[in-house]
Amino acid sequence: MVLVETARRSGSLHTARFALEQGRDVLTVPGSPLDPRCDGCNALIRDGAVLVHHADDVMAALDVGRAFPPPPPLVEEPEREHHLRPDDISTDARQQIIDALGLAPVDVDELIHHTDLSVSVVHIVLLELELAGRLERHPANRVSLTG
Repeated sequence: MVLVETARRSGSLHTARFALEQGRDVLTVPGSPLDPRCDGCNALIRDGAVLVHHADDVMAALDVGRAFPPPPPLVEEPEREHHLRPDDISTDARQQIIDALGLAPVDVDELIHHTDLSVSVVHIVLLELELAGRLERHPANRVSLTG
């Protein structure tokens, strides 16, 4: 816990005192003895809190230099479809999307999952249907065929 400008009667001061009683790390930035907003921090330093002048003081008090586990391996980004055009989409894929749609609204993500087609293919076909006046969009990313 790091405190800056804590008055003598503040909730953060009470929390810091409890932390000190439990042997937890409490760090504080000293302030002017003439500023009542700093009375709490100055009292905490007197009572055993670590005095902080620089960020290095915080790092040293928290032992940040200790060994950390190695970072997880980088996740490779999946290959993206490059410049997918409507001509590249098969008639079967179009029909599969139309068959999965109905008059009842369905979530687009569910449609993608159900058809097992790429996001790009589904969105292109949905746009084509919408432009043809055969698709209606609903709130919450839901779509349906027009009646």
